[in-house]
Amino acid sequence: MGDYGIWIVLGVIALLVVWIIAIYNGLVAMRQRANQAFADIDVQLKQRHDLIPNLVETVKGYAAHEKTTLDAVVQARNAALAAHGPAAQGQAENMLSGALRQLFALSEAYPDLKASANFQQLQRDLSDVENKLSAARRFFNNAVSEFNAGIQQFPAVLFAGAMGFAQREFFDVGDDQRKTLDVAPQVKF
Repeated sequence: MGDYGIWIVLGVIALLVVWIIAIYNGLVAMRQRANQAFADIDVQLKQRHDLIPNLVETVKGYAAHEKTTLDAVVQARNAALAAHGPAAQGQAENMLSGALRQLFALSEAYPDLKASANFQQLQRDLSDVENKLSAARRFFNNAVSEFNAGIQQFPAVLFAGAMGFAQREFFDVGDDQRKTLDVAPQVKF
């Protein structure tokens, strides 16, 4: 076997190392796409959370005696701000969406509020953020799906766990919210 045998063994080892590096780099790239997608969700959630105090203050000016609804929105916003991780954030955002629906329902009972230019602009801004948030969630869940599939596919499944790659959670909005998120939010004046 001699020198040729040693070179063949070294060549096979080198190919194996290159192959493992390629698998690792592919998994890292997929993990980074999922991380970036989650960061995009965070940006949209921050914009949404920033709009809510202005919306609450505007409604207070017209419907000050609706304190329980306004408090529910503030509490839901605070819970959403404190939530960490896709599952907890999804649940907190569901509660916030429900509270916001109640807040917008108030506008039907208060014609002056409904006609307020500030309230209308805040509704449009929130609708825009909701559309962007929905797109960011879809992108994140797609990136997570690719990553989870990538670490489960052969040959990566042989190395993924040892290299520190674990399944990621989807940003699940829940069954109740899924029905409403499939339809773009509509702003009525």
